[in-house]
Amino acid sequence: MATTTTIARPASTEASTTPTRFTLELEFVQSLSSPQYLLHLSTLSSPTGGRLLSHPPFIAYLKYLLYFTKPEYAKYLSFPGPTLHVLKLLQEEKFREDTSRPDIVMGILGMA
Repeated sequence: MATTTTIARPASTEASTTPTRFTLELEFVQSLSSPQYLLHLSTLSSPTGGRLLSHPPFIAYLKYLLYFTKPEYAKYLSFPGPTLHVLKLLQEEKFREDTSRPDIVMGILGMA
């Protein structure tokens, strides 16, 4: 009688190390509660040369991310209060303009 040897294949590392879109968006939204990250975003240029925070597609992306305000998604946020506060503030043009001023960012976040 012949014996059959089965060799177990290791699980695909690609599937386990490639983050999902939700995971990437979750990490990005959570980073918004960091004043340093907001200041960094204010220094970035858009693909067309203006400020990233003034770039219409990026503004649309920020609006899209408001789905995190729904309880079924907010539950995944480590710090939902500050994170959602900043996400909502970023919907306002004036706040996006003010992110280049450290005193404003720190003051709005209660860190001044």
